Amino acid sequence: MAKENLNDLQAFVVVARERSFTRAAAQLGLSRSALSHSMLALEARLGVRLLTRTTRSVSTTEAGDRLLNSVAPRLTEIEAELSALSAMRDKPAGTVRITAHDHAIASALWPRLMPLLKAYPDIQIEFNVDYAFTDIAAQRFDAGVRSGNRVDKDMVAVRIAPALRMAVTASPEYLNGRILPIIPQGLTVHRCVNLRLPTHGGLYAWDFEKEGETVKVRVEGQTVFNNTLLMVQAALDGMGFAYVPLDIVRPHIAEGKLIPVLEDWWPSFPGYHLYYANRRQISPALALVIEALRYREEPPEAPSPA
Repeated sequence: MAKENLNDLQAFVVVARERSFTRAAAQLGLSRSALSHSMLALEARLGVRLLTRTTRSVSTTEAGDRLLNSVAPRLTEIEAELSALSAMRDKPAGTVRITAHDHAIASALWPRLMPLLKAYPDIQIEFNVDYAFTDIAAQRFDAGVRSGNRVDKDMVAVRIAPALRMAVTASPEYLNGRILPIIPQGLTVHRCVNLRLPTHGGLYAWDFEKEGETVKVRVEGQTVFNNTLLMVQAALDGMGFAYVPLDIVRPHIAEGKLIPVLEDWWPSFPGYHLYYANRRQISPALALVIEALRYREEPPEAPSPA
């Protein structure tokens, strides 16, 4: 096949993964019409139908599945090698794409990557806010972030943050005239701000732990978000209890804008880890990002002299 048709193969991979000409065209910077004609031309050259088109969706045929499974990994390898070659310059350069949720970006990534960006103006970092356990290879990200170090065997995990403690708080406005819960199950009679997880599509059940006892509580309320910072705002606005990382509500607790409850039940989770593909050679830009984010515990303070 002629070299110029690699563009059509890459376009086919995007269409097959997105199952939509509209979304694929937006990613590729093409018009929907031009993309559709490219796919028709590819099918004509190969002599097989690759895509089944309806008015509402696009799906791959058996031949399309076979082409996707065989071609997509090779295109990813080619792209990675070309990126590595282009990055072999005196100054680290290029784009590093990272997927993480909003709290990880705000608390762990941005504070340490902002100085890096100022020091290396030829490096660009693209942040994608997502709560799902993203397949970074399939979605063409350089790295992802999740709590804990459990990742696929072909990935490397690097700790980038301390342990994460969760907190339950509500505003004085909401608590006025209400009885505070003394056990986690007491939250079921209160309004709570829910979080919907995209990986499974359901609402997150709140985890609690005390003296080795663990409890999961499913709560109800008027609001559901997929953004931690908006959950905090809803709690501040009197919409009920929010279950969020302690570090982002600590200032509001100190100011009396949020009241903590069930503190002896607040659980801690493993800190955030950056994970990336276990390739022999990573780009200089990604290497700098990894080193900037690597978590280093601060040594304990020396005791003062008697």
